[in-house]
Amino acid sequence: MRVTSALFVSAYIRRCNLEGAAAALVKRGAEEAGAIFVSVDRLDGTVDLYAPAPQTAFDDRPDERLFQRVAERATPADVEERLSRERRFDPDLWVVAVEDREGRCFLDLATG
Repeated sequence: MRVTSALFVSAYIRRCNLEGAAAALVKRGAEEAGAIFVSVDRLDGTVDLYAPAPQTAFDDRPDERLFQRVAERATPADVEERLSRERRFDPDLWVVAVEDREGRCFLDLATG
């Protein structure tokens, strides 16, 4: 059984903070199943953006949340523009901001 978006985000923020990265909720989405986006500010003027992986990435793990990097070392303005487009498409999405000099995302990433 897949955990709710609210529970996942809460646990994710806690994990980031325990690992020494600052994490905060930027936008709250739908409690049960809102899509989750994570921006990782590398504190060098660049940001990575992670989005939910497409369903094709869930071969044998349908209950897990997998992510894919959709922007690497982008400008904060580019990431904000992308998130604005996503919000227009899906107003129920979540956005979590992480600050980590190493660029760690602490997410399960889809392979391939």
